[in-house]
Amino acid sequence: MSGHSKFANIKHKKEKNDAAKGKIFTIIGREIAVAVKEGGPDPNNNSRLRDVIAKAKANNMPNDTIERGIKKAAGNANAVNYEYVSYEGYGPGGIAIIVDALTDNKNRTAANVRSAFTKGNGSVGTQGCVSYMFDKKGQIIVDREECEMDPDDLMMLALDAGAEDFSEEEDSFEILTDPDSFSAVRQALEEKGIPMAQAEVTMIPQNYVTLTDEDAVKNLQRTLDLLEEDDDVQNVYHNWDE
Repeated sequence: MSGHSKFANIKHKKEKNDAAKGKIFTIIGREIAVAVKEGGPDPNNNSRLRDVIAKAKANNMPNDTIERGIKKAAGNANAVNYEYVSYEGYGPGGIAIIVDALTDNKNRTAANVRSAFTKGNGSVGTQGCVSYMFDKKGQIIVDREECEMDPDDLMMLALDAGAEDFSEEEDSFEILTDPDSFSAVRQALEEKGIPMAQAEVTMIPQNYVTLTDEDAVKNLQRTLDLLEEDDDVQNVYHNWDE
């Protein structure tokens, strides 16, 4: 099956995250807190928590840190209540950007996101203005070097578990699923000991846009950097072909 792997971009992101583990661990910590509050502290009975734990492990979060986060969320009835909020807008050159945040102060987060767009000569739009350009999919990336299973066997394992697509790249395998099938596919791979470099439900652009203007590239990068530095921001999706 054909597809496109963004493993190079993912490795780049992971390197950046490795330089700022506190940020990614804060993000995942909030997701753990929300998952525990919504479905309880037992991952066997909470598929959302299982998925967050898988994401934590893919980002090299220590097991004891994960367990402490679960216990803290389960035992603290007065914990901060986080809300999911999403923003959509345009960067330079019409680049489509979606920002997902988890916040305890929507006014603060909205102001920060708007400022990040403005400083990069972009603009926040209305809900739905760019999300139609993306497909919501479960995405699992497997590093080829770390996977001992034969590619054909891996493909059949994924497809039998409910995956929609499997693509083989020079350095990785990409598995795409319907969001509702993501947990089952991820769990099937986990049970077979398949190491996952990334495992999460994400927004995948239907088409990518190339920027040739240097100022546009600098402005877009400024917006993305500002969003990445914001502790409230969980994920940023865009259709820029880096």
